[in-house]
Amino acid sequence: MSISRRDFLNGAALTIAVGMTPVRWLQAAPARYYPPALQGLRGSHPGSFEVAHEMGWQKKVFNTDGLPIEEEYDLVVVGAGISGLAAAWFYREKHPAARILLLDNHDDFGGHAKRNEFNAAGRLFLSYGGSESLDSPKAHFSPVVYRLLERLGVKVERFEKAFLQDLYSDLNLGSSVFFDRQTFGRDQLVAGQPEEGEGTPDWNGFIEQFPLPISDRDKLRELYAGEQDYLAELAEEDKADYLTRISYRDYLRKHVQLSEAALAYFKQISNDYGGCTIEFIPASDAHAMGFPGFAGLGLAEDELEAEEEPYIYHFPDGNASVARLLVRSLIPGVAPGNSMEDIVLAPFDYAKLDGRGQPVRLRLNSTAVSVQNRAGGVDVGYSTGGQLHRVRGKQCVLACYNMLIPYILRDLPAAQAHALSQNVKLPMVYTDVLISNWQSFIKLSVQSIYSPNMPFALVFLDFPVDLGGYLAQRDPDQPICVRMVHVPSVEGAGPDLRTQARAARGQIYATTFAQYEERIRDQLQRMLGAGGFEQQRDILAITVNRWPHGYSWASNSLCDGEDGGEALMHLARKPLGQVAIANSDAAWDAYLHSAIDQAWRAVGELS
Repeated sequence: MSISRRDFLNGAALTIAVGMTPVRWLQAAPARYYPPALQGLRGSHPGSFEVAHEMGWQKKVFNTDGLPIEEEYDLVVVGAGISGLAAAWFYREKHPAARILLLDNHDDFGGHAKRNEFNAAGRLFLSYGGSESLDSPKAHFSPVVYRLLERLGVKVERFEKAFLQDLYSDLNLGSSVFFDRQTFGRDQLVAGQPEEGEGTPDWNGFIEQFPLPISDRDKLRELYAGEQDYLAELAEEDKADYLTRISYRDYLRKHVQLSEAALAYFKQISNDYGGCTIEFIPASDAHAMGFPGFAGLGLAEDELEAEEEPYIYHFPDGNASVARLLVRSLIPGVAPGNSMEDIVLAPFDYAKLDGRGQPVRLRLNSTAVSVQNRAGGVDVGYSTGGQLHRVRGKQCVLACYNMLIPYILRDLPAAQAHALSQNVKLPMVYTDVLISNWQSFIKLSVQSIYSPNMPFALVFLDFPVDLGGYLAQRDPDQPICVRMVHVPSVEGAGPDLRTQARAARGQIYATTFAQYEERIRDQLQRMLGAGGFEQQRDILAITVNRWPHGYSWASNSLCDGEDGGEALMHLARKPLGQVAIANSDAAWDAYLHSAIDQAWRAVGELS
């Protein structure tokens, strides 16, 4: 069977229509297998999760004991995201002659660090499907993380020039808020949001434009002025502790005494930071995120370096370039080059990921179903293309989601299985929309739009980066990628964040690409229409990266007790025999640096 490149690039919808799975693609046309160019429904795409759901939802047990051992390795890694790839890299550094197999359930490597590609107007456009940037290197990167990145050729300081920090501001584009008619009575875009920086931001004129009653606007002006002590009834030493025990929504309602209409303005302000709406964010976290309402409390301010670092450490395809650097280092034949510059446009030959005889092999579209310690090694069973297989490794690293581990590593102690199950990842949908031009943003003087109650809480022009021959879009008459962030929530799911996350995950799985597309087109038209945007004419392509298992669970003082879940986190990642556990979940953290640190720890635990 053969497929044309045109058919291949038309994306997952066509694939499903003709009944061709990613495995069949790879078999039919290995030279054309290139997942980053696919559009439609990506992220946790059809074909990547069904086997795992059989184990989790249907309690199906896959028994691979009777199968022959087809291959033997020194290390088998389950999960080819940043943590799994880093674990393989660290293991090879420690054992240069080691033979390693990486298994991943997706049709592409990188985990959440996925690359989205578009072609239009005679050029390539890059964006990212999940993991976004290297966050605050000075504050967060361990020596291990710095060393790995340096060995891969990443010079963090290079981003200081590569990221065009003044491109949008020089065009007079800033932040804005879109008020929707269903919640606030009319559709209204309010541009000119004050920016943090030198001096005190003037919120008065901005808030005056809000479609809210004057009493609500007065309350908001008072809130942003930052002079009020909303916890004056508490002793100074009790305030910080109290903020850990009340949600930001309840703080604004009870102590700031905002009305429901004014509260609606804040509803999704935490979505991109915390992966959930304000009823699940502790007020202490809202304070740390820089949200209003705390300046007058007299709290001691932490001098975090992270707050001083600009958010510029970003490849054109996000952290997908880090995944590509790791894969190229492990399997040199997959792509040419040796630097952070040339990785951006390096052609990747996916047919060479799993080449026979290679010391490191990366096998996509393969879901682990059984991991068992045996005398002399670890047996790993996996499913690919509907067929079960069995391989053996002397050792194994599980770099998949924590919640999956109890279903495949079935001889875990019950307490550890429970601890792993508590990392309920928060659902996220990252969407890339290629539009024909961005004159509407210019005319409206906006670069980013926060929407308190629309499906996509944040809409913004993609980060402008010049790197490795790839140039950011400078011409508003030409196409550009628009980023849209959706955090699903389910009314009535309950006050517990884990329950909310599970309900929202089901919502993501039940939403079709056609439904996402309808919402995307409606929201962009309503936001940008006054600037001349016409969705039917101006939208060129859409890629919806859905992550039902999105942000790793982070310590939440409303849910995790006095120790913030520290004991559960440490119990969950304990090794078992010759099996160690990596992934960012092992740190209860969603960031790349944590994924790398946990890979280092896991490899170090293997004898």
